[in-house]
Amino acid sequence: MGDTGEPAAPPTSPRPSPPRGAEREKAFRNPRSVNTAARVGEGRGGGNQRKGARTGVAWATTPTWVVGVLILAASLVRLAFAASLGLGIDESYMVAAGRKLQLSYFDHPPIAWWMAWGIAHLAGSESAIVVRLPFVALFVLTTWLMYRLTSVLFDSASGLWAAVALNLAPVFGVTAGGWVLPDGPLFAALLGAAVCLVAGLRSDSRAAWGWWSAAGGCAGLALCAKYSAALTLGGAVIFLATEPKSRHWLLRPHPYLAGVIALTIFLPVIVWNAKHGWVSFLFQASRPGGPLHPWGPVLALAGQAAFLLPWIWGPLLWCGVTALRRGPSDPQSWLLVCLAAPPILVFTVAALQGNTLFHWAAPGYLMLLPLLGQAIAHKWQSRRLFRTWLATTATFVLVGLLLVVAEVRYNWFPRLPNRDLVDWISLRTELASRGLLDRPGLVAATLKWYDAGKLDYALGGQIPVICLGPDPRQYGLIARPDDYTGADVVIAAPHRSVAQVDAELGPLFDRIEPAAPATIMNAGRPLMELPLFIGHNLHRSAADYRRSQE
Repeated sequence: MGDTGEPAAPPTSPRPSPPRGAEREKAFRNPRSVNTAARVGEGRGGGNQRKGARTGVAWATTPTWVVGVLILAASLVRLAFAASLGLGIDESYMVAAGRKLQLSYFDHPPIAWWMAWGIAHLAGSESAIVVRLPFVALFVLTTWLMYRLTSVLFDSASGLWAAVALNLAPVFGVTAGGWVLPDGPLFAALLGAAVCLVAGLRSDSRAAWGWWSAAGGCAGLALCAKYSAALTLGGAVIFLATEPKSRHWLLRPHPYLAGVIALTIFLPVIVWNAKHGWVSFLFQASRPGGPLHPWGPVLALAGQAAFLLPWIWGPLLWCGVTALRRGPSDPQSWLLVCLAAPPILVFTVAALQGNTLFHWAAPGYLMLLPLLGQAIAHKWQSRRLFRTWLATTATFVLVGLLLVVAEVRYNWFPRLPNRDLVDWISLRTELASRGLLDRPGLVAATLKWYDAGKLDYALGGQIPVICLGPDPRQYGLIARPDDYTGADVVIAAPHRSVAQVDAELGPLFDRIEPAAPATIMNAGRPLMELPLFIGHNLHRSAADYRRSQE
């Protein structure tokens, strides 16, 4: 049934089997040539569609309408969640260290940093809900693009279920969907590139130029969000090389124009890296390195499953393996497998050496969601299991969000790492009450980059913040210790004793004296005691000493 006016809801409307063999290839070139369920933007259909278009009630049961309701409901949940928690360690770091606008940054390319910087300046506030707002809004686009991509490749009911699965998987719907992280803009840009790529493959003459150019633009934005986008984009090249009916595009200028546009957009990141000794490229390239971990890939897969939820991860892999077995004979599925495989395989295998983060493979699973959406849509009527799966997953996610908010607020289990989601705002009030913030030339410091982010965010830029540890990240570029030689420094050192601080930082100062610890408050209750120290007369050798500790 079409999505522009069909009289029945997608879960209960009859649906023909997907095209097979030569029909799949025909459908990939021309989505209107095979009588599958109506695709996005396909405004024609049978008599039932024309009849359904006459009534608003019938339209309200279409996949498009249901996706709109999904977007609205999920966005409201995200806004409430974003307003209930302080910024995480990565978020605080990006907001605070990103106050100084640059072409790129130590950890990642600039888009997420620019988004947080832009909204903070527009709103005149760095509160959690404000800086997270553009990421919540961007996920509206991400959900729509998932629906669009899946609908174009398969049908609108499949697009609906792909959008539902996207919002239910925590690594997509929770973290990327509302936190200040580079994954949000990465996912939106990759899906935009995929939608434009499909349209370009199905277009001729002038339209093809436009779609391929748009695909290159989205690819450039993806690279400006996160370097790992190159793996998914490389999958598109693999598809063009291995799918017989699409291979001729490699002999045409369109893909190369897309590549030039992508590199042009990414060029400022390259220029910034060249001016800073390629620090960002070298940092990311070195992260998977380390001793051999034979069980690393198994642990990586387990972590990926946990981030997605095992009962979403398992079906995703099953759909991917099934599509892999069909190969290029099913161009739609083969395209998704080619886009998905590189990040999943690279970061799973990389776990043999080093501690890869589980969410690094998420772009691969993102591209498998349309296959899962198609599987759910074609089994929904006949399998009660799928309805149970949906209800259970939605309940699990919502209850989980409520428990996280309650635990962060009330700290029922002190050993849980909920302190990462509590801001140190009360520290600014306490330091001000001691007169330290008005002390001329005073600098604040920590020993870890993530503590520097928490401290800097809490102080709101009132005094400079430096990182005296061996891994300062962006603070090593924007707030070098040698720029504050001779200054007195208030040092925040979580979980460190006087002896430990003196051993680690003693050579950097004339002397270090302990100060009364500060109490970090959360929801009006004491959360933790933060040890404070005053270092007198910071030495110029601070940077050299820090490097010697690496």
